[in-house]
Amino acid sequence: MHAHYAAPLFALALPGLLLLSGCPAPKGNEPGVMSSDDDDDEASTGWIEPDPDEPEMATTTTGAEESEEGGSFIIPPEEPPPSCDVWTQDCPGGEKCMPWANDGGNQWNDLKCVDITDNPAQPGDPCTVEGSGVTGLDNCDLGSMCWGVDGETNTGTCVAMCAGDQRAPFCEDPDASCVIVNDGVLTICLPSCDPVLQDCGQGEACYPVNGVFTCAPDASGPDQGVFGDPCEAINTCDVGLFCAPAEAVPNCQGSLGCCSDFCDLTGVDPDDDCSGAAEGQECLPAYEEGDVPPGGEHIGLCTIPAS
Repeated sequence: MHAHYAAPLFALALPGLLLLSGCPAPKGNEPGVMSSDDDDDEASTGWIEPDPDEPEMATTTTGAEESEEGGSFIIPPEEPPPSCDVWTQDCPGGEKCMPWANDGGNQWNDLKCVDITDNPAQPGDPCTVEGSGVTGLDNCDLGSMCWGVDGETNTGTCVAMCAGDQRAPFCEDPDASCVIVNDGVLTICLPSCDPVLQDCGQGEACYPVNGVFTCAPDASGPDQGVFGDPCEAINTCDVGLFCAPAEAVPNCQGSLGCCSDFCDLTGVDPDDDCSGAAEGQECLPAYEEGDVPPGGEHIGLCTIPAS
């Protein structure tokens, strides 16, 4: 399976959803997800949290460099590109406002203006990126970006950015939900889904984001993401699981949370869907009473009830 670049979908407070607000965003220089023991994954997935014990690699040089003649000269630091507003798309004509990683890392943390290519791809069309999925350089049209990028081929699919503004965001596609992550840097429309049915495409899973369930890349990797594994972001659990607070999962060793199962409240015995039922887990409603959206009555979360 090829690696994908995608936003870390943090376990933020999710209005209307129970139990999912117990996982705070990871601490550190930039939000991240669980580190991988596989060095190859670190180079390609876009999901690796920097090791805090390793010194940062400088991206510019401000000190003296030796010239071929033996002297030295000063290389001034590169001026960062000015930021822009992804909601108003306030870049000059022929450019668009795009999220990117301004520190050479693997996660989007800033916005910049980039050129719109000739004959740009539209939402739903195949797309390509330059360099990696976090450079902000792609061939999608204004108001869209290349998502689910394959780390080997640099290809993905254009998705629309959210319309409206941060206080009232919406998606023009009625079957999509607006996802706002990375401190508001990333604002994209992703397909709505059912976490019990797990009706997303290959390589994706149905996760809770911003109080709704949307399809996002499964970033758990080949050796992590099963029931009970530590997690720091919602989409670092396997298909059919979510990142639950540590106290909701038996014997959880994660500092923020561990992966647990979704379950079907309308089943004959919903608790049968819970891997940790024998250790105290129960299938409880995902939504608070009065906040259940149409079609969400059956969605349950496997958790140890609060005492």
